[in-house]
Amino acid sequence: FLSFLFLIGFFKHEKKVVNPVFDVHSFLSSRIFSMSCLSSMLMYTATFSTLVSLSLYFQFIKEISARDAGLFLMVQPLTMAIFSPYAGRLSDRLEPRVLATSGIMLTAIGLFVLSRLGFNSSICTPIAALFVIGFGFSLFSSPNANAIMGSVGGDDYGRAAGAMSVMRVLGQMGSMALMTFVVNIFLGDQQITPLLYPQLLKVLQLVFSLGCVLCLVGSFLSYSRGQMHTEAA
Repeated sequence: FLSFLFLIGFFKHEKKVVNPVFDVHSFLSSRIFSMSCLSSMLMYTATFSTLVSLSLYFQFIKEISARDAGLFLMVQPLTMAIFSPYAGRLSDRLEPRVLATSGIMLTAIGLFVLSRLGFNSSICTPIAALFVIGFGFSLFSSPNANAIMGSVGGDDYGRAAGAMSVMRVLGQMGSMALMTFVVNIFLGDQQITPLLYPQLLKVLQLVFSLGCVLCLVGSFLSYSRGQMHTEAA
């Protein structure tokens, strides 16, 4: 809550100064820019801690070695590396808000599947969910970046790129903070033992569920950004 108040104060301060550290005027002047940045922050907040949470699931709940768990977790980044370039080129012809929103919804589906994981779940289930999340993130990231950069003039490309980086880092920090908060509330500083595995599973399910909810909010922001190609024309 204090961090949220700090961000509001920082935003108001940067709005008034002549030479701001972080230019916030683009957020006020362009709906496409502001909604794209906010949906990006929510997307990273929802997904960044997924690999850490799944690592705990693989190693503790499914009792898989750290090496094999790492190999399974590579499914998401590999999927993103394969499909992101195609999604970026596709966003030059189709509305970025359609592609990006579809990507967030797919990510929400993947997180929902992860939130239903149990002790007896097949190992193929989280792997398939990682593929869906990776594919969804591919549909989101490149078109969303295209929308952000396309919503500003050539002189503001540097500021837009900086804003994207800030939103990404804020989302990553928020994702890890959210996960740490949930784990601390339900597990505290206890060492994870087999007796705590049922409680750990509930914590991981809650983290994935919260990520799914954040994706749904992000999908609303993403779709409400407006049509970039129409405005550009």
